[in-house]
Amino acid sequence: MKTQYPARDFRAFGISLLVFSIAVAGFASTAHAQQRRDRGPHLAYAYPAGCERGMSCEIVLGGQFLKNADDFFISGDGVTIEILDWYKPMARGEFTQLNRKLREAEVKLAAEMKSEGGKSPSKAEVAVYAGVTETQLHEMEIYRKRDRDPKRQPNEQLDETVRIKMTVDADARLGKRELRLIDGASISNPLWLHIGRWREVRESPPSEIASVVDKIDDVVETLPTVINGQVMPGETDRFAFFARKGMKLVIQADAREVIPYLADAVPGWFQAVLRLTDKDGHEVSYSDSFQFRQDPVMYFEVPEDGRYIIEIRDSLYRGREDFVYRLTVGEIPFVTGIFPLGAPVDSEQTIQVRGWNLSNNRLAVTTMSRNRHRPVMQCRMVQSGGVGIQFPLQIGYWPEVFDQEPNNTHKDAQTITVPRTINGRINYPGDEDVYKIEGGGRLVAEVAARRLGSPLDSMLRLTDADGKEVAFNDDYEDLTQALQTHHADSHLSTTLAGGREHYLHISNAQYDGGSEFTYRISLQKPQPSYELRVTPSNIIAKPGQSVPIDVFAMRQDGFAGDIEVSLVDPPDGFRIDGNVIPGSVDHVAMTLSVAASMKVNRNKDPIQLEMQGQPRGGRRGPGLIRPAVPAENMMQAFIWHHLVPVENWNVVIDGKKGARMPFDYGASATSVTLNLSEKAWIPIIPDSKNFDPEIIFVDVADPISGITAKVVKTRTGNYAIELVVDNESIAEDKQFKPGDRGNLLLSVYKEVTAKPTEDNPAPTPRRNSYGYLPAMPFEISKNR
Repeated sequence: MKTQYPARDFRAFGISLLVFSIAVAGFASTAHAQQRRDRGPHLAYAYPAGCERGMSCEIVLGGQFLKNADDFFISGDGVTIEILDWYKPMARGEFTQLNRKLREAEVKLAAEMKSEGGKSPSKAEVAVYAGVTETQLHEMEIYRKRDRDPKRQPNEQLDETVRIKMTVDADARLGKRELRLIDGASISNPLWLHIGRWREVRESPPSEIASVVDKIDDVVETLPTVINGQVMPGETDRFAFFARKGMKLVIQADAREVIPYLADAVPGWFQAVLRLTDKDGHEVSYSDSFQFRQDPVMYFEVPEDGRYIIEIRDSLYRGREDFVYRLTVGEIPFVTGIFPLGAPVDSEQTIQVRGWNLSNNRLAVTTMSRNRHRPVMQCRMVQSGGVGIQFPLQIGYWPEVFDQEPNNTHKDAQTITVPRTINGRINYPGDEDVYKIEGGGRLVAEVAARRLGSPLDSMLRLTDADGKEVAFNDDYEDLTQALQTHHADSHLSTTLAGGREHYLHISNAQYDGGSEFTYRISLQKPQPSYELRVTPSNIIAKPGQSVPIDVFAMRQDGFAGDIEVSLVDPPDGFRIDGNVIPGSVDHVAMTLSVAASMKVNRNKDPIQLEMQGQPRGGRRGPGLIRPAVPAENMMQAFIWHHLVPVENWNVVIDGKKGARMPFDYGASATSVTLNLSEKAWIPIIPDSKNFDPEIIFVDVADPISGITAKVVKTRTGNYAIELVVDNESIAEDKQFKPGDRGNLLLSVYKEVTAKPTEDNPAPTPRRNSYGYLPAMPFEISKNR
């Protein structure tokens, strides 16, 4: 059941969170890239956010631009979906218009009935007289109720809903599934739906509080249970259950696990808080997080038989439709720590698992072979009743050792040669492990702890034999870890003087410790490398069309070379243009081109493409081939952007033919050099003799400030795209300097203005878009 709290002003607290929150650096250019996409369906939340295996359930999808969605895509097998209906609440303009219509009708009808000696008209009679339907009256009442709510903030990004029916096979794979809606012209961002093994229920609406209490016995009989709910402004949701003495309950809230980032909320997600009370209202347990994770978890050993009440709310008493949660209650297995956090490639290792309600705490793991680049593998361990638990395991490429206690001082330091990977623990609050490093030269020491689930907030110090600090690092921002907002793993790069002793110290910045505070330290010479991300993760393209994509390089240990990307065993008809990321940049816009001969799949089944990168020139080979991981660009708290990996890179071929591009690049147009003081031309070939450059226009997309384009006829009678560089804009924007390289994305459209008439003396130009040309590589000339 729900309790309403009075509205509170958290603006000052919200500002402090915004100022002091630590987040992944934003990809501002991605926001520009998204602006060039056409508007398509956007999904904000799903409620409930999952379904029990072997069952059917109705789910409400909330978002924007959902009206024309008539198809969907969901990852994996064993799930079917039926779209039931679409709904959007009445807008202010429509309400105002109908309200005025009713008032005017009431005045007129009252006058008519009075002249006939009748009584004042009823509301129903006024509505009939005004031509306002019962459905419209009902929607007007909903509008009034929403408008009167002082805590409700209108948000058009949440207004529309699509109701679907989801049916899950009894043997469907458990875990997350990516769901997207398709409207024929575009495909939405993904939402994560969860397929669970436990019985699932929904919170009852506030008007049905009594029914929640009435169903307590049902919940007890079927523990574990997953409760699906939404928190609205000022609400606290409460659920009662009966527990017996000796039960070892895990109460786990999934909020960020459901929706990792909220674009317009501080701190950028639903910050759930759990509170457990006994039947008399006395608090017996509380959690606002678990270790470093934002979602709270409780472990509660029941002291006596009785009724207990679990409460869930937002830490700031915020709430709205997308504050969705899944609350699991029961004697379920839960992992609190593993050791070691990794193992060498092509090896066998026994992993020790710590946690609650575990019937099995050791797992023998055989790691992958050396010729596969996968830095982290997912391990699964089966507990009693067939329940599986999962955890990540890092794969290393160097010899590995375990820390040997005591090793807290220079005198007791454990001697380590390079390269080496160390597996260790910060055993107690204030503990510090010290390692003596032999040899000199360049050294990179990198901690993997937080990214592998350890609560350790590492600090690395390098000292000489006299204890003088040579190098230090606390937090190192790793852009590949898109769901981490506190990058607590350390990364230290330095040069060791030969012939001298050096000592590496690792400790916890928060001064706590314990068996779960595990770590891995990789000691090696710099290994320049990179990882790749590609957005958008979902594309709808027409045959013959070029679609913009964005490819990001996360460079590591000084890797500054060009990266050439390519499709991996693609179906016929796909091509990447502008497929090089220059060494001077971390992001470039490219295009995915689809052949005009590409056949359309009538079922709109997505084609799953794969992309990979490899250094261009110089060092090559399988050791530096990296997959381009499809990602979704998510905004957090109005300002930060995160590239959150998703499962597949999907392309849907749209059967509706688009306008044919009026020209193609000439055979010699493979790249263009831009001089900061001169014009440049890209030769083009018109597709017909009736080509008219007066009505064909070209825009430089992305946008790139200071560069404009237009179609011109050359002195030789041919045609070209003329590029003009505004030196002042380039210099002011500081986007480019001589020698810089990248890609031009050029959009083409036709604009025709009808002849003026007496009725329309100034007609508005009519624009017809042709889409994008293939990405054109450019270089800023070094000559001025």
